[in-house]
Amino acid sequence: MNPALARLTQLLPPPPESREKEWRPVEQALRVDGLPSDYKELIRAYGGSNWDDYLYLLEPGCPNDNYDLIEWEDRQTEALDGLWEFEKKPTELEDEATRVIPWATTDNGECLYWLVRPGQAADQWTVMVNEASGDRWEHYLVSCTQFLASVLTGDLKSTILSSRFPLAVHEFRQLKAV
Repeated sequence: MNPALARLTQLLPPPPESREKEWRPVEQALRVDGLPSDYKELIRAYGGSNWDDYLYLLEPGCPNDNYDLIEWEDRQTEALDGLWEFEKKPTELEDEATRVIPWATTDNGECLYWLVRPGQAADQWTVMVNEASGDRWEHYLVSCTQFLASVLTGDLKSTILSSRFPLAVHEFRQLKAV
């Protein structure tokens, strides 16, 4: 277990049943050679989930299809393509071959992405956060699990995410079918 996931399991114990996935079809649908191993461990432990009644971890094949990773990637890719016609891309995305893939969202509509650069291994992807209805972006040189653990412990602060996140007493809810 990676250290960031170990920190999360100390903060909020995962549900008793793990969520096993067949990752190759997911990676093919996302047009990537792989997904970060820490994300796969995070999904295995927690599945699609809600953290502190605010952040939603996207899962491929999520029982609550509102938080399906592949559907989010399709929607966000289309939305961002339209956005770049009117707004300047963040510096990190100026290379045409670089893209973002969403891995989480929030109640307010902020989106958390992996920054995917050509030739870069999935375990080297870092996190970008985009505000819900604006052009502000933040870039963090950490994995998604490191980001989540660091935000929940207060070691990392985002100016985009809600000031009410994280909660003083953490809450976790695994997403179920609706």
